Amino acid sequence: MSGDNLRVIVADDMLLVRQGVVRVLETIADVEVVAEAEDGETLVAAVADHGPDVVLTDVAMPPTNTDEGIQAAITLRGQYPEMGIVVLSQYAEPGYVLDLFADGSDRLGYLLKERVGDPDELRRAVFAVAGGDSMVDPKIVEILVSSRRAPDGGIDRLTPRETEVLALMAEGLNNAGIGERLVLSERAIAKHINSMFSKLDLGEADDSHRRVKAVLTWLSR
Repeated sequence: MSGDNLRVIVADDMLLVRQGVVRVLETIADVEVVAEAEDGETLVAAVADHGPDVVLTDVAMPPTNTDEGIQAAITLRGQYPEMGIVVLSQYAEPGYVLDLFADGSDRLGYLLKERVGDPDELRRAVFAVAGGDSMVDPKIVEILVSSRRAPDGGIDRLTPRETEVLALMAEGLNNAGIGERLVLSERAIAKHINSMFSKLDLGEADDSHRRVKAVLTWLSR
């Protein structure tokens, strides 16, 4: 993070949407919007000019309005590995998530736009990726988990509680956060995680963003 504030660039080709995201960010303490961009090209240029801590980018931007935001995020990740990136999407598209996380999940987030109006949710996302962690929208996680319920997939062996832990883990929550959400002790959460990883042949992981990486790797396998 540069200085006292988290420096953010917002990219979206729709002016009203972009300004809406900016206004929400401006209500969050310790966050400063340093630039805006309307497409992938101007986003890459703005990052070069301002050196932000975090980029928030839409998925679909000109010229084709398909996955320019994802492609810009992948390009920026290669050029600025220490910068956090949150991709905002109007629709739950698991394929885009897997493309984004194909080379790792550190400092990456994927959030549905319906969450953007909640300052707490947006704050959690930008500070998570700025700190090196990951975040995936819970609706996307639910779709990914559901898609793996094949008889030989492994997910079918999880208990309902372990499935809940898996979903919250993929959102980037640590043991304490998962325990708070499920009203369970950290010791109970650790027990569920060890059992879940054993069933999924994932082994153990020590922190939230490594666990997200493991979960997403398994889901995309």
